Amino acid sequence: MNPFVLVQPRSHAQAAKVMAAGGSYRLPVLKAGGIDVLDHLKEGLLSPDAVVNVRRLGAEGPAVTRLADGSIRIEAGATLAQLASDPILLADATVVAQSAGSAATPAIRNIASAAGNLLQRPRCWYYRHAQFECLKKGGSMCFAVDGENAHHAIFGPGPCHIVHPSNLAPALMVLDGQVHLTGSKRDRIAAADLFHMPDKGILSEHNLEQGEVITHLTLRPRPTSGFHAVKAKQSFDWPSALACVSLRVEEGVIREASVCAGAVAPVPWMLPRVGAALKGAKATDDAAIAAAAELAAEGAKPMRDNGYKVALLVASVRRATLRALGRETPSFREIRP
Repeated sequence: MNPFVLVQPRSHAQAAKVMAAGGSYRLPVLKAGGIDVLDHLKEGLLSPDAVVNVRRLGAEGPAVTRLADGSIRIEAGATLAQLASDPILLADATVVAQSAGSAATPAIRNIASAAGNLLQRPRCWYYRHAQFECLKKGGSMCFAVDGENAHHAIFGPGPCHIVHPSNLAPALMVLDGQVHLTGSKRDRIAAADLFHMPDKGILSEHNLEQGEVITHLTLRPRPTSGFHAVKAKQSFDWPSALACVSLRVEEGVIREASVCAGAVAPVPWMLPRVGAALKGAKATDDAAIAAAAELAAEGAKPMRDNGYKVALLVASVRRATLRALGRETPSFREIRP
């Protein structure tokens, strides 16, 4: 590990100045909880000359607040554990609390931050392994195409077949989340516009400009929302498939529905046809909900080893919908592809 300077900014604006192009450091990197940064340092994927610690910025106030316009604000440095137990989220943005509470282990949730969860890098074993110079690291090929691809994408044309690792991002997507920024001319970006497909930039996954730093997130309240993930080991593992669902229900009928999948594509994968099919269905109509969930499989192009994800995605959408409606279902048994 190369030596680096630890920078302790007093504000997000100061952090943005350090991160900006042409600053005092050639390869600065932000650290909040530092879970993924530490992994990258150990794996030799990062060699920063400065680590900018934003861990305590905003920590003096509440992690989650309700704003005057009714929207909900989440601080960038809020831990996943705080989100999972926050009474505002549990009441009015349940899908966020559930997605945060499903991530990793209790020890990691007590450290990992909201912004860090959004911006963590792919968990693809070829990207993470020093012996493979894959596309994501500037190489000439995606080894998953002909290699072991049980946990890779079933949507998207490539050329890189990673899956997006964030639990929180799909939850923000179904709640019209906004990512608030400092360090540039713009002050926010929609969560739906935060990420890009590999063909739009192979070396990164997000659309932040150099020097932009996330300060906080906002989202619209939606009490009728739910999350479901299927993992090989439910107590701790990366999801094989997950779904986030947001509904507006009036007089027992679903009037609006937004559905987003995770762990199946290089970006959080919106499922508009599922949402359209749920619209107008009675909240008690199991057949209509199941039929809508089946549409989640449309357009999937599994690789050699990951066809099992299609069924898991359909089941995750159905169960997330039922969970949003307050109709819990039994958990899956452990599934080993």
